[in-house]
Amino acid sequence: MPIRRLPPETVNRIAAGEVVERPSSAIKELVENALDAGAGRIEIQADGGGLSRILIADDGHGMAPDQLALCVERHATSKLEPDDAGDVDLLRIHTLGFRGEALPSIGSVARLTITSRPKEGGDAHQITVEGGDQRPVAPAGFPGPHGARVEVRDLFYATPARLKFMKSERAEAMAISEEIKRQAMAHEAVAFTLDLDGKTVLRLPPEHPGDHGRLKRLAALLGRDFEANALLIDQERDGVRLTGYAGLPTYSRGNAAHQYLFVNGRPVKDRLLQGALRGAYADFLARDRHPAAVLFLDIDPLYVDVNVHPAKAEVRFRDPALVRGLIVGALRHALAAAGHRASTTVAADALSGFRAHEGVAAPAYSPTSPSAQGWSGWQGWAAPASQSAQILPGLNERSARVEDLLPPGLSSPQSPIPNPPSLPPSEIDFPLGAARAQLHGTYIVAQTRDGLVVVDQHAAHERLVYERMKAQMAEGAVTRQALLAPEVVELDPAEAERVAGKADELAELGLIVEPFGAGAVLVRETPALLGDTDVQGLIRDIADDLAEHGAALSLKERMAEVCGTMACHGSVRAGRVLSAPEMNALLRQMEATPHSGQCNHGRPTYVELKLGDLEKLFGRR
Repeated sequence: MPIRRLPPETVNRIAAGEVVERPSSAIKELVENALDAGAGRIEIQADGGGLSRILIADDGHGMAPDQLALCVERHATSKLEPDDAGDVDLLRIHTLGFRGEALPSIGSVARLTITSRPKEGGDAHQITVEGGDQRPVAPAGFPGPHGARVEVRDLFYATPARLKFMKSERAEAMAISEEIKRQAMAHEAVAFTLDLDGKTVLRLPPEHPGDHGRLKRLAALLGRDFEANALLIDQERDGVRLTGYAGLPTYSRGNAAHQYLFVNGRPVKDRLLQGALRGAYADFLARDRHPAAVLFLDIDPLYVDVNVHPAKAEVRFRDPALVRGLIVGALRHALAAAGHRASTTVAADALSGFRAHEGVAAPAYSPTSPSAQGWSGWQGWAAPASQSAQILPGLNERSARVEDLLPPGLSSPQSPIPNPPSLPPSEIDFPLGAARAQLHGTYIVAQTRDGLVVVDQHAAHERLVYERMKAQMAEGAVTRQALLAPEVVELDPAEAERVAGKADELAELGLIVEPFGAGAVLVRETPALLGDTDVQGLIRDIADDLAEHGAALSLKERMAEVCGTMACHGSVRAGRVLSAPEMNALLRQMEATPHSGQCNHGRPTYVELKLGDLEKLFGRR
């Protein structure tokens, strides 16, 4: 068959299939144009999920009449400037847009009208493109001193088959809202307004550039809970800077929808970045929980390729190991600096579980009544001597006779204690306070200067043991065990090459592998910590992780899981009655141990209630 040159209209419609997949894609391109034009205010309107009408208005520098005619031509752009030889360096892109495809692509499948008045002065002009048919530039009115108004009507009317692939109007509207949120996160100094079907759903004033203004913008978009539980991230390595905010592990979510990643101000979806985020939280969250984070990576454009796909949502890094290491290191540093801090939502959930007493008369007290026997769960200062004689392994070896801790005149250690003895003020002034009681042999109740803390003793000590085991692993090489017969694992040639290429990294974790032909690796030693493990399954999981995330997360997670199991069995059990010194020693170790605010699965180890919260429960404020 002969080769034919396609008409320009067909070429633009083919390009539109990649650039404009749905209404939110068109809005993304138009908003990025407004940002590149220096807009300080952007208004977005969408009707019918963006399929009926889209309007983007900005106060950027605008366009002159001759520029209007050029902007709707394919591959015409103001964002790339050729050198003296006429060449354009695609590796030094400092703008969000640069391909010159968005406007002609939209104009080829919809009714596009662009009205603009240049900042340099002059009258406003307008150009219209309908289904690829371009009308002449004509004078027009404009409501502002300068800027542009881009209106898109009947999106995909020229390609009816594409309309069949659209989701419901509500789903498309949600996608538009999500896209505007991403753009607003990356540009806190720009005001955004979003109207959907005549209703204002977002109105964001401009914020002062910097960490404080960015956090205010994130709070407006993600909620006050994110603001209260976000850790500041600001690290730099070899000219690459990572900033933003990441949530505490106890503020985790059920999916990855609250993970927002930006490269040079551009929203991206990159497996390397997502894998690094997952790896940084591997020690703190179960596999079905996901951290909340908004991270901004600033890197020299020379070291990142954004020209991977017309939608510009994917990027490629020249040194992916540097980027991954920076993200993991920065997040772990922030998590370690948070110490034993737990999320504020834990206390809110606890308060919501309280119910006011409804005035039902309590049964009379008798030593044999269930209510009296229920006090056996409240040990506090009254733990029996036989039960409080044991001191927790690894805790402060302070000891005290329970009889010495009882108030004068109280003979029975099983009796309720109305007024526990006062402790030195220094104990109460500690972040986790002074232990006052133990409930049901499981929960430690401590008094702080401005509230109370309830600690899950098993979860807390499990975290302490786990962190100690991690430190021991970090101090020396991981103990390995040699296989009686080296095991050959058959893989795809590309997978085998990836696994063999990570041999040094795997060796640090106790796994010794080497190439074995074109499509296999030979395993000689495995981490002793894993015991009798499924070598075939382990290597295949590692190969999958390397393909998806660029790191051997499966091995690290398996070792972390084993450490967690060992820590669980080696920690104090629920139901174990503790003495006052033991409880206080546990609290002090929690304060000194990073990450002790959550167990190995991301659940909180303690709940803190402020005095003001307690007063609200009883109507005192």
